[in-house]
Amino acid sequence: MRHSPEALLAFAEAAMLGSFSAAARKLGKSQSTISSAIANLEIDLGLTLFDRSSRKPRLTAHGQVMLGRVQEILAAGDRLDRSAAQLAGGLEARLSIVLSDTYQSDRFEEILSAFEHKFPDLELECLIAEHGDLVVLVESGRAQIGLVAAQGSYPPDIGAATLSELSEIALFVARSHPLAVQADITREMLGDYRELRLNTYLDDAERQPPLRSWSAPSYLMLLEMAVLGFGWAAIPRWQVNRFAADSLVELKARGWPQRVPVDVVWSRQCQLGLAGHWLLQALLAGSGRAIAAQ
Repeated sequence: MRHSPEALLAFAEAAMLGSFSAAARKLGKSQSTISSAIANLEIDLGLTLFDRSSRKPRLTAHGQVMLGRVQEILAAGDRLDRSAAQLAGGLEARLSIVLSDTYQSDRFEEILSAFEHKFPDLELECLIAEHGDLVVLVESGRAQIGLVAAQGSYPPDIGAATLSELSEIALFVARSHPLAVQADITREMLGDYRELRLNTYLDDAERQPPLRSWSAPSYLMLLEMAVLGFGWAAIPRWQVNRFAADSLVELKARGWPQRVPVDVVWSRQCQLGLAGHWLLQALLAGSGRAIAAQ
């Protein structure tokens, strides 16, 4: 930096306190040191920052503009020091989490607000995936924490714990769809119409899809297909309530809606940093679970 931090701080303090001597006392410097620092700053900037014609120095018009700029620089320096201290203390430079659309919780929104307040300078990346694809992202280290509809089993290197909240998935169709006016819908009745199904790379490799089906990699795309009347789909209720409450009808089908537990998953091979460990503990707080330090 061409302008020393000491000179910038001296200028800001003198401007705010209205006195070079007051700035010197606050900073533990001599008045001559403060005066020299500000004079050298004025030379470097090519501007007169203070009007010294009266007993107390007053900011010039240029000085008022520069005060705002200097305060921004000092604030940026504070953020730099704070970030360096956090990184040295184990804070990761970036945290990636991957979410399933089956999970939606007001508590999660509160957790993110608290996270933002606690780690304001951390880069947070949010990914979307489902089922096995989500687990692979965590297992590979692409994401550090995942929230997924509970699976029957996980790879040995994946840690998992079930959250206290349950998601709800129901069957929906467009209001114009023939099934929209049917009651007590059976599996056979559903088979007469196109299924709009979720597909993930791993899941599709392990099962035979229905003959009459369209597929998409996200629930939101399924919702859009259903709104257009292309078929029926199993969709998280929160998505329909938020994005298509006036367009879709819930089917009165046997065995539906389904309550789906949600797991938080992490890799046992990748140690979580401060932010990741904090987030994991916050997610598990409502379920009465706690995870020992990774």
